[in-house]
Formats: sequence, structure tokens, C-alpha cells
Amino acid sequence: MNLSRRDFLKATGLSGIGLAMASLGLDMPKVKAAAKEFKLKGAREFTSICHFCACGCGVIGYVKDDKLIQLEGAVDSPINRGALCSKGLGYGHIPNSKERPQKPLYRAPGSDHWEEISWEEAIDKAAHAMKNAREKGWKQTEEIDGKTYEVRRTDGLAFIGGSQINNEECYQNIKMARALGVVYIDNQTRVCHANTPPALGAAFGRGAMTNPWADIKNTHLIWIEGSNLAECHPMGLKNVMAAREKNGSKIVHVDTRFTRTSKIADDFFQVRPGTDIVFMGYIIHEMLESGKFNKEYVLQNTNGACLLRDDFKFDDGLFSGYDPEKKAYTNTETWGYALGADGKPQKANDLFAPNTVMSRLKEFYSRYTLEMVENITGMKAEDAKRAASIWIENDKPAIIMYALGMTQHTVGVQNIRCFTIMQLLKGNVGIPGAGIIAMRGQPNVQASTDFGIEFNMQPGYLVHPTHKTPDLKSWTEAYGTFRRKWYVNMTKAWFGEHATPENGYGFDYGAIRNGNHPDSIYAIFEDAWKGTMHALYLCGQNPQMTNANLTMVHDGLCKMDSLIVQDIFVNETAEFWNRPGDNPSEIQTEVIFLPACSYLEREGTITNSMRLIQWRMQGPKPVGESKPDYLINDMLWKRIRELYKDSTEKKDEPIQYMSWNYSQENYIEDVMKEISGYNVATGELVNGIGELKDNGETASGMWIYAGYISREGNRTKRRGQEDPGDIGIFPQFGWVWPDNIHILYNRASCNPDGTPKDKEHPLVWWDAAAGKWTGYDVPDVGNRTAGPDTPDGQKPFRMNGEGIGRLFAATYKDKNPDGMTRDASSTPVDGPLPEFYEPVESPTHNALHTNELAQFNPCVKYPRVPEKQPLGTKDKFPYVLTSSGIAEHWCSGTVTRNIPWLNELVKEPFVEISEQLAKKLSIKEGDKVKVSSARGAVVVKAMVTKRAQPLTVNGEETHMVWMPYSWGFKGLAKGPSTNYLTIDALDPNTQEQEFKACLVNIVKA
Repeated sequence: MNLSRRDFLKATGLSGIGLAMASLGLDMPKVKAAAKEFKLKGAREFTSICHFCACGCGVIGYVKDDKLIQLEGAVDSPINRGALCSKGLGYGHIPNSKERPQKPLYRAPGSDHWEEISWEEAIDKAAHAMKNAREKGWKQTEEIDGKTYEVRRTDGLAFIGGSQINNEECYQNIKMARALGVVYIDNQTRVCHANTPPALGAAFGRGAMTNPWADIKNTHLIWIEGSNLAECHPMGLKNVMAAREKNGSKIVHVDTRFTRTSKIADDFFQVRPGTDIVFMGYIIHEMLESGKFNKEYVLQNTNGACLLRDDFKFDDGLFSGYDPEKKAYTNTETWGYALGADGKPQKANDLFAPNTVMSRLKEFYSRYTLEMVENITGMKAEDAKRAASIWIENDKPAIIMYALGMTQHTVGVQNIRCFTIMQLLKGNVGIPGAGIIAMRGQPNVQASTDFGIEFNMQPGYLVHPTHKTPDLKSWTEAYGTFRRKWYVNMTKAWFGEHATPENGYGFDYGAIRNGNHPDSIYAIFEDAWKGTMHALYLCGQNPQMTNANLTMVHDGLCKMDSLIVQDIFVNETAEFWNRPGDNPSEIQTEVIFLPACSYLEREGTITNSMRLIQWRMQGPKPVGESKPDYLINDMLWKRIRELYKDSTEKKDEPIQYMSWNYSQENYIEDVMKEISGYNVATGELVNGIGELKDNGETASGMWIYAGYISREGNRTKRRGQEDPGDIGIFPQFGWVWPDNIHILYNRASCNPDGTPKDKEHPLVWWDAAAGKWTGYDVPDVGNRTAGPDTPDGQKPFRMNGEGIGRLFAATYKDKNPDGMTRDASSTPVDGPLPEFYEPVESPTHNALHTNELAQFNPCVKYPRVPEKQPLGTKDKFPYVLTSSGIAEHWCSGTVTRNIPWLNELVKEPFVEISEQLAKKLSIKEGDKVKVSSARGAVVVKAMVTKRAQPLTVNGEETHMVWMPYSWGFKGLAKGPSTNYLTIDALDPNTQEQEFKACLVNIVKA
């Protein structure tokens, strides 16, 4: 049944009002007419996409006299179908908030107050600050590992942000940063989901959520681990409950404490923070020992039968090739395959023949016994056995859903790699009702990652060049001709006629990173404290709240010359100089605040966690003199370019040549056309990735979005309700990257001959009569006219060099006939298989390893700044702290703590402790307690609960405590931030912090 939004309102909302009023004896036709007139008379309706958890819920707003008068869920959205969570509804307060700055603000060095300034002055100050920092930190050349390289970069200017702005604004930001030679660039993904892309990418080839939200209804087992879905992604839970209603789907929840998600689950299993790999390793062990895995799928679609090298070793926590002095695997050749004469991996006929991936996998996880699970995780043996049985005995489609409980660890990448192994063994990738649901936490954190607002990436997940790949030829040898095409299209879009074959199509205008130095959000503040980072441009992020070890952030900010903050509220980072207890006169950092619009006040596109790109209409007018981010970016870039217009220095050419030709009348769609792609000679838009060329004939700012605006029009505005096959795909609703493929790797749903494996629930198939792949979804094959008996038609995981899913993340480069790399598969830096290591701050020893180098992740480098990064030990800090969000507040609280009714629901931070620990410490519910770590201390109230039970770990009672982290010293509701306690030890793959496990002490305050 397809109802229009207005028909739905007539059938439900107004009829509900009518029934209520009829019970009072009122005339129903008049009541209905009055209700409709009251709501809509004189109001303009618009649609947009919610600002919070990246479910991508549709909203409908009503504007009267340029003010927002109503905000509600959009009933035609296949994600939320008219529902909104408390935060989504609460945002309706923001366009009318009196707390929002009306004009640009300036805080002079040493000042204790803000002063209002004009936009012209604010932009001029910001542009000069960025120019000065760029020049102070400029490096034309650098000696690295004994060799001098031309690096063309600045180490004095940093960019942070992008997860709360629209796609086109993200694109502006990355262009500005890269033209300026900035390599210190990051967004919110660094502290939430940075570990997702390399983990999923190492297994599948792409690093994003595999299946749509609405497809969850097709599953039969929902495995939620490391997520409080009910509170942090409520509309995700709505789709989970649809599966239970349709299929009687079983819900399993694995987490460190009993939450609202646990309450709706059929089974809950508690693990100690940071020990999921042991638990999942045991499940993998049981699957392999019992033989209860999908042998046909493993043979056809994975590298399970591939042979590995004889010299691969693993000994007491370390893989072969480890350098203890560098704390890194410096030689990973032994992690590769045994190659045939054609350079391809050799395969055995028997999955468990010597040296196959499956035989090595079985041997590796044989150590993950039931006893180890009980000793390390604290889970009772009978519970672990029951959990494994639930997973192993299920032979219908199953999904795994996770969030920050899995990512925010020093083994975060390997946590998620366990999921990929579990799903590949079960054959649960590329089919409806299956896959891995990576639940992103910010409205546009998926796209800010897509657009390469990261130190180590370029748009479209192209690796940023380092001294090891300083030119296009060496970069191509490392990452392949397949990806070279997308790099050439990107730089052609950026530099236009100045991008020529002679300069690598603009490659030579780009900065070169020092590959030995991670330029992440953590390095920004560490290097600022050391005196080498001079200015930070910050757009829609609040690191003085959301980073670990906030003292390091604050002290770094104090050493900078300038801070530019672009946001809708003055947050803790913008006003770091006025932190309670500080003396502003001693802090000489100037701060320029640029007031931005809320999401309801501007237009553009946004990408949710299932890769769906949707259009946002503008609703009310901007508050005061606040401006849309894209116009602020436009003003700022034009002023910066003006400062460099007369320069004759080669280092300034990227600034002068960077394309920036967007009409004021059609600004956003002009940016979209550059991102999506066009023919350079004719200007004609491309319809998809397949039309992009590798020789400069086409340009596309980000290849994975090619076709999101096309010759057919702006596809992100589509609202089609058709769902062929009743799968939950809705192919005419918005547009999904890449190429509108909703279920990634869907070739794996077919037999080798291209016929659907599940004939009752087909997804895609080979149409022999038409000579092409077709189906309810867009087939995920490289060439849709290449039959199932051709190489291109036999790659279910075509984004991997091998073309198959990777249980073992081997080092591998697929070669072209001329010997040049065609594509390279990615391998985590800390090992080709997930191995358990303790958190950096742990209450116990590693029961799996006697090797002192392998107690925690052996590739972790911590502390990096010893005087600012102290380590806590069990004798002084005996309890394990984990932290997360709650339903009523979101991330740093910049938005939600400025919404009065959300503050009424939860008004202050607290620490949740078990009844047993409360008794031990003589603490009662509501008592004020001091929670301290090696890095700081906060005073909050205690919540005494049954939800977090003590666990027996390696024979000792171990207590976990929990805190939300969304409070700070700004906003309508204030409170101490948990992140003064947390540890900034980082996953070596991505530099993501270990929020979920550090050591603390608790005493009565």
C-alpha cells in the first residue's frame, strides 16, 4: 500500500484527533477542518533529514512568518515512517533558540569576553590567521628516513569537522584544506567510527554498512554487540522490531552492561570491556570445530581455500615480521599467499588442506576455548556456550549490528574483523536480511569520511600520498590502476585545465604526508602543545568535549595563535579560554567565531549510515546574521585566495588554480555537479561511475558519488515508494552510493551460473536472454554485461584485489598483464587475523600471552607525550570505566544541552555503579562521588543499579562503572565531562581512542 504523506495524515493523525474529539460530542467534520486549518493555514511545508544519529530519518517542518512552527517525522521515509526520537523532535527548538549567537564574535588574546564584529571583519581575521599559520608551518622539502622529499605541505594549520554539515560543504572544506597544503585534517569519525572502514574494507573491499535499514525486516537473527541501539539509534530499533513482528526474529544483545536494548532482547550476554575478541574468537572456534558453516559459500565467495605462505608465523601474541623497537610490523610479506605462475593465489580442493586460510584459521582460534572466555571476559561458561549455539545453529539470514562499543578500542579494527569472519563463514554477506550494520553516530559522519576529511584519506577512500608514494606512478604501483582512475578524476575536478599529464593530472599540486607521523585529531593538540601547530579551523565539532584526555586538548589550544570556530552555538572548544578555574589573561589564543545556520535553515544533501543520500530543503530563515556553512566557506575561501592572488611562488599555485566556480543562484547543485562528474569537453553530466575515464576526459570530485546528480536530474530529491521484491530497498527513494547499489556484494547471492541461490527471495541475477545482470537491486558487478562465466562476472567482492571475501586479510596486489598493480587489498597494520590483547589500562594480565610485548596491542605507541599522558595502574585505580551516550543527549551536548525539555529529562552527568560496589564503598543512590583516573577527576552523583554486575576475571572480582559523557561548561545544562578521565591510547590502524576501557577510582566526595 502506497500512501502519500498527506493521505497518511488524513488517515491517522486527523482521525486520531477526531476519535478523541468525538468522544466529547463535538461535530467531527468541523473538528477535522479546524485541525487542518490550524496546522497548515499560512504555513509553508518543507522536508529535511534529522540532525542526530545517522539513521537518516525524514522530517517535515512548517514555517510561518519565516519561523519554524512545527517539526515532525516524515511518513514517506522508509527509515522512520513518521516516527522521531526525543532528540529528533527536540531539535524543533533550535531555530527559535535565544541562546544562538546572532553575529560573528571575536575573543582577543588575553581577553575575558567576546565582542561582536562584522562578517567582513570576521572573515578577514580568519583568512589572515589561516594564512599566517600556513606560512609559519610550511615545508617545501623534508628529510624522511635519510632521504629528502618534496612534500609541499604545512604543519602549522589544521582542519577539524564535517560530520554535522552537508555533503557539498564537506567537499568545500576538503578542497580548501588540500589547496592550502593541510595534512592535519580530521572529523568526528576519528573518535567514533574510524575503525569501521579499514575493518570492513579488509574483508569486503568497502568500509561501509552493507544493507539498508528497511532490509532488516528480512532477517531471522539480530546480533547486537557493542551498541545500545534502543537509546542511541531508536529508528534502527524500529526496524529491528519490524523483523521480530514479521519473522519472529531472535534478538541477542552482547554488551558490558544491561541497557534498554538488553531489555527488548531475547538473550543478553555481559562481557568485560575490551574482551569481545575472546568471546567472538570462541564462536569462530566452535563454528570451525563443528563444521557448521556455509561450505559452499566459503568455497565460492571467500579466500578460505587459498594457500598461504609457508613462512607465516604466529608466536605468543606476535605475528611474523614484528620490530619491537618500532612497535610495528615492518615486514608483512609472510602474511601473503602462495602465488601461482600467474601471480594469483593458489587454491586447494580441500578447505582444510595444509596452509589453506581455513586450516590456519582453525589452528589460530583453537586457543580460544570456553575456559579462556570465562577467565578473560568474565562471562559464565554456560552462557558463552549458549551464545555460540544460538549463532551456530541458526541457518537463516542473520545480521550483526554494532556501534562504538566495538570501535572505541585499541583493537577496534580487529573487533570488527571478527564480525566479518563470522558473517563470511555463515554466508551472510550480499543477501537480504544479513550483512553488517555499522551504526554511525553523527548525521553526516558517513559523508565526511566519504569526502576524505581525514589525515590519511582523500575523497572516495583513496589513500592520501605519503613519502612512500610521492608521485602518481608510485601511488599507482601501491594502490592500482583501478584506483588511479578515480584519483585522476578527482584532481581534474579540482584543478581543471591546470591538471595535465605532465603534473600527474594535478597529483603534483597535492601535499605529501610524512608516512611515519599520524596527523590525526590527537596529533593536532599534541603538536600544538609542542609549539608547531599554530591555528585550527573547526567546523561543527567540539574536541574540548569529545576527545579523550581533555587536558591535552585544552593545553594544546592554549599554545595556538588562532582558533576559528564555525558552529551554531558557542561551545566548550570555542570558549576553552573561559573554562572554570582558568585565567583568561594567561591564554593568548585569539578566537574567531563564525555563526552557522542550523540544518533546518539551509539546503543540500546528507548521507546516512546506509549510504543513502537525501536532499534537505531550506525551512525557516537563518537566525540573526548566521549563515549557511556553504556561504561561510565561500566567503572564507575567496578571501584567502585574494590574499594569495599576486603570489608568484610555486607553493601557492594550488590555491590559485583550485576550481571554485559556483553560481549564487544555483550554488549547491553546481557543487553537486562537480562532485558527481562531467565530461570535460562538453560539460555533460555522467550517469554513474562506469562513464568516468582515466585520461582526463572526465572529472569527478568524488567517484563513489558519481551519478547522484546526473543527466536524469537531482536523484537525491526522489521520494519514490516502490519496493520491487518487497525487500526494503526503495530504489527510487534518494540515491545510494555506489551506483544506487543498496545491498553491497549482492553477486554473492547467486550461484556461479548467475541464478539466485534463494529462488523464493531473489535479489539479482544474470538475464541470459538480455545478456546482462539485472534484479531488484542494482547488481554489484564491475561490468553488467559480463556474464557469470567471465572474470568480471565472477567477483562477488570486486573491490578486493582477489575479487572474493577475505577471512584472512593477506597482503596482496593483483597485477595487470604489464606487471603494474591493478588493485591492492588492504591489511590491518596489527595483523591479518584478529587477536585478543588487553586494553592499555587493564585490571589484569593477558591470559593468552606470557610475552610482555603482547599484553596490549603490540603496535600501540603510548604514551606519545609522557608528561601529558600518564598511565593508571590497578593498585591506584581498581575499577574499569566505560562511557557512552544516552537517549536524551547526543555527543558533546552542544545541541541537546541547549534544548530545555531534553535537559528536563536528564539534567546532569552521573556514574552508574553496581549494588555490590556501592555496598563495598558505602555509597548510596544520589551520593556525590569523586571519580578519578591518572589523567583527571570529576565529581558527580552516583546511580546504584543492578545493570552492571561484577565479573570474575582470571579468578578476581572485577567491577565496571559507566558514565555518559555529554556534559560540559557551556549550554543551558552544565556538568563535568567524563573525558577528563578517559585515555587517549589509540588503535594503530586509525588513531581512534580507547574510550570503552580505562582504569578509575571512586570515593565519596
